[in-house]
Formats: sequence, structure tokens, C-alpha cells
Amino acid sequence: MSTLNEPSEPSEPSEPSEPSEPSELYDPALAAAQEALVLAMTSGGPMPEGFDAEAVRAAARGILLKRAGEVGRAWPALAASYGPSWTEAFADWAAARPTRGSHRDGWDFARAREAGLPAEAARELALAGVRWSYDGEGEPRPRRAAVRRVPGGLAVLVMGRVREIPTGRSRRAMV
Repeated sequence: MSTLNEPSEPSEPSEPSEPSEPSELYDPALAAAQEALVLAMTSGGPMPEGFDAEAVRAAARGILLKRAGEVGRAWPALAASYGPSWTEAFADWAAARPTRGSHRDGWDFARAREAGLPAEAARELALAGVRWSYDGEGEPRPRRAAVRRVPGGLAVLVMGRVREIPTGRSRRAMV
């Protein structure tokens, strides 16, 4: 029995568990198959050869449902405006689109349907637009100051704070 100060007996030499050549670690055919599989499951890519099509479709559907749940948590008014049809509506829209993160996915989905959004979902979209500059392509960037119409008024961003100012009938109702 060895103690901390005494060296232990040398163990038998073992075979190296990793290849000695870095080129042996990379298999281009495997990498291409993995990429095709990921594209098929996440963004509507073609079904790769050698995979069970039914299993790939089931996995892709599960990923879409998970994305819908994540976007619903990031955009609660948007998801609530669709009620029980939220998951299907989002999954149908997202099926051929790679994920860009739940915040951007929700923003893109809402912008694609902006004209028909109910008041609370339109307000949620407008408040995101007052806080962030987003062109639908690049990363959203925080704004320093902005004004956006929201249902029943205006949203104003100044010095990092958003204030909603009622206009029209809603303002008279508050006085």
C-alpha cells in the first residue's frame, strides 16, 4: 500500500487510446453525413442517405415543438395570441428555417404576421422594436433612444428606460 509520499508501483503500459495522427481524427464522409442529418432535422434539408427517414422526421418534429416552446417563453403575448394553435402555427412556419435563437425566431415570426397581430402581440413586437434595432438579418443591437407606435399610444425609449404614453381615447380615459 502506498502513501502520499511514496511512489506507487508502475502500472503496465497500455495502448494509446487516441490516434497519434491528427488526420485520423477527422473523417470527411462522417462529417458530411452528420451535417446532412442536422440540416434535415433543423431546417428542412433533404433526407440524407443511410438514415431511417421516419426516425429523422420524428426527431425533426420534436425539435420544432421544442423551438415553439422556447419562442413562446421568449414572446408570451405572441404565443398567447395563437392560443392552442401556437405550436402548430410556429412549427409550420419554422419547418424550413434554421433556428436563429428563440428571441430572433419569435421576432421574425411576428414580423411576418405583423399586419394581423392582436393588440397585445403587436404591443410586444413594438416594445422589442423600441429596445432593439433589428433588420431581420444581423444580430439585434440595443438602441439608445427610439419611439414606436403601440396599440393605444406610443412607446418611448430614453436612457435605457421604456415609457408608454397613451394617445387618443385611451389618454382621455386615464385623465
